Amino acid sequence: MIREIVLDTETTGFDANTGDRIVEIGCVELVNHIPTGRHFHHYVNPERAMPEEAFRVHGLSDEFLADKPKFGEIAEKFSAFVGASCLIIHNAPFDMGFLNVEMKKSGRPELVNEVIDTVQLARKVHPGARVSLDALCKHYGIDNSRRTLHGALLDSEILAEVYLELIGGRQVALALSVDAERAAEPGELGKRHYPPRPRPLPARLDAATLAAHAAFVGTIGKSALWHHYGDESDESGEA
Repeated sequence: MIREIVLDTETTGFDANTGDRIVEIGCVELVNHIPTGRHFHHYVNPERAMPEEAFRVHGLSDEFLADKPKFGEIAEKFSAFVGASCLIIHNAPFDMGFLNVEMKKSGRPELVNEVIDTVQLARKVHPGARVSLDALCKHYGIDNSRRTLHGALLDSEILAEVYLELIGGRQVALALSVDAERAAEPGELGKRHYPPRPRPLPARLDAATLAAHAAFVGTIGKSALWHHYGDESDESGEA
């Protein structure tokens, strides 16, 4: 089983080492390159004022973020969701830099997960082309009309579609879809479990129906095929 986490963050600025902080984090789970429907999403109180230029990018105001949890309050849940899975990130050094500064501030170890940077991947697949998320959506015909502002969860969902195209298109997803079946228990990964069929199978015909059928067969000629099978009927009632 291949488990990957498509991840994006929104921040107060460009440099985590000079005081900028994460204000939103969104993650989407893929299993064998298939979205499972599981995700992790939180807005985060950055404990500092929101610069106007950052607000214009994602629309997250000081007032909106004031009652949201601090990163340290969600760090354990985030770590548990991500686990040791490979992280799929567009412009990974940016997000990983912020995440590791936040992890350190919350007293947790830095992330050591394998990381696939879809910017670098796109440059290999499409050398010389523009590799912004919007440009890649246009290239692959992926609908990003909801992306009027940057949003971590929405961008992760869109990036998951882009990533699938970059690694070979939807054929990859179709070929592996059986292996990505969800378990019946919420949050559990694996194949669906179906209840076993009862053995022996219950009778499908009741006694009255069988008697009526026998009476009908008795009214037709001895050459009828039913006379050859009448003594070989299954005990379950299935002829």
